[in-house]
Amino acid sequence: MALNYRAHAEESGFAPPSDPLFFTKYVSAFTGPVTDVVLPAGNVDWECELVAVISRPTRRIAAADGWSHVAGLTVGQDLSERILQRSGPVPQFSLGKSHAGFAPSGPVLVTPDEFANPDDLDIGCEVDGQTMQSARTSLMIFPVPELIAYLSNVVTLFPGDVIFTGTPPGVGAGRTPPVFLAPGDHLRSWVEGIGELHQRLVAS
Repeated sequence: MALNYRAHAEESGFAPPSDPLFFTKYVSAFTGPVTDVVLPAGNVDWECELVAVISRPTRRIAAADGWSHVAGLTVGQDLSERILQRSGPVPQFSLGKSHAGFAPSGPVLVTPDEFANPDDLDIGCEVDGQTMQSARTSLMIFPVPELIAYLSNVVTLFPGDVIFTGTPPGVGAGRTPPVFLAPGDHLRSWVEGIGELHQRLVAS
């Protein structure tokens, strides 16, 4: 999901979307919660996200039924190489976000009933101890049930399908000047009630 927090849309130079905006990350990008990520050429950015995992076949459901189709929530990093992502006459979002290791997730899957309010969780990330993103998932433009309903009216979602629900403000590309990940950096990401991801960035 792209631009699902108003402040992130603004830092990216876009108006907040009136409908959900989606792209894909290829399955070969997925890794576990504690990893080394080899940096490709270009500008690699962080995007901490709440991730929803689908529990059962989901087709043409209403938003009111969305949470009943979620197996659990976890933490994800939508690592993004910005040059490839924005190259060409049509942006290459899916490729720029699908290098090996660019979808770390975990450390556990937590069922929605374990949260006092699964629509309002603290989320953020830091690089080498400096907080880069800090927000609450209640600031999403489209909450998890609405994203699932919207997708299910276009495609069929299957058990195990993974939805990265969008990143809050604070990405490197939105800073002045822009800041990107470098070899030796330690990226820590978290979502309240779930846990943390730890990525060490290494040179290719």
